[in-house]
Amino acid sequence: MTAPPTLPSGTSEAAPSAAPRRGPVRDRYFDLLRAIALFRVVFYHLTGWAWLPVVFPSMGVMFALAGNLMARSLKRPAVQVVRGRMRRLLPPLWLLGAIGVTGMVLQGWGPDADGRPGWWWLHLTFWIVPVSDPPYAEGLPSVHGIIGEDWAAELAGPLWYIRAYLWYVLLSPLILKALRRLPWPTIAFPIALSAAFQFGYLDFLPGERFPSALTDFSTFGACWILGMAHQEGVLKRLPRYVVPSIAPFIAAVGLWYALTHGFKSGHDLDDIPLAQALWSFATVLLLLHVSPSWSEWPRPLRRLDRVVTLLNSRAVTIYLWHNLCILIAATMWDKLWRVDVLGADVPWLLDSLWPVLIVAWMLIASCVVWFGWMEDVAAKRKPQLWPDGSGGGARGAARKGAHRS
Repeated sequence: MTAPPTLPSGTSEAAPSAAPRRGPVRDRYFDLLRAIALFRVVFYHLTGWAWLPVVFPSMGVMFALAGNLMARSLKRPAVQVVRGRMRRLLPPLWLLGAIGVTGMVLQGWGPDADGRPGWWWLHLTFWIVPVSDPPYAEGLPSVHGIIGEDWAAELAGPLWYIRAYLWYVLLSPLILKALRRLPWPTIAFPIALSAAFQFGYLDFLPGERFPSALTDFSTFGACWILGMAHQEGVLKRLPRYVVPSIAPFIAAVGLWYALTHGFKSGHDLDDIPLAQALWSFATVLLLLHVSPSWSEWPRPLRRLDRVVTLLNSRAVTIYLWHNLCILIAATMWDKLWRVDVLGADVPWLLDSLWPVLIVAWMLIASCVVWFGWMEDVAAKRKPQLWPDGSGGGARGAARKGAHRS
């Protein structure tokens, strides 16, 4: 943080009106968690290693951070806050949909794709307001050998997060009221709902869209509510020893369930909702308990400032486009097998995931430049190509000062 301005001669230090007004200071600890979560998501979607969600449950962390920010924003009128959140969330999705749906249509996707032409156009509205999964083409061929086959499925893969986020935003005013009246039953409710799904008590629910949305809510809802509870001071009212005592037990139950019931899924938490809910809840509980609330970086982490600022400024863009970037990187890297010298002399290099990860992040960086400005437009800010906080003036103040509202 910048040093306070020097008072001119003859000015009283006691005059409060002379002090400039400051917005709420960014919590750099939360910024660091969000940046780690984004990197882990990209790494996991490239490798598919099942242990990565155990090491760091990114989605639970991201929902908890969003819930914390939502609770703080709800000090303003709820309608205003929900409208503002939707305004920030949806335009980047619309840009993705405009490009992606146009590409699908050009490759032959149309009303006959799902056998219900009368409903096809209606379902396209989910690309505008994603209260349910938007439709997409399956089995599309590659595009000029650069974008791999079935690219639309990869493009649509991350959209469940946008759908879940939107529902959390819409329900947050009600959740906050329940949290203030019955804090711990409200926090525990999504986990109980997840258990009901896991043990088959809700199999009677019709269709796919409604159960799918409820499954996402039950899996990560407790993390979102924990973030709100942290902002409301609920966790601070607990004795300091409670969280370190119960969180490892909850995590152990989740891990035990994953190990004993995850044989078909390879013990991947992403395919075992109850285990994911328990493990994510316990991890988020510990991370929020530790929360040091950094208004500025500790000295060893200051070199991370620009990259963390960039990842936080373009979190939605990175999340929406990263799957397609991974697909393109993997498709282009596989072409190197056609070079006989490389295949014969350095097959280990062609089999390595690390070069693909580097290429994927280069493509993600290009998406930040080409598409990230939409996040600024959505937030009613001046569009920037590379918002890493390195500029002065208003840009430097944004890096050091207020949270996004």
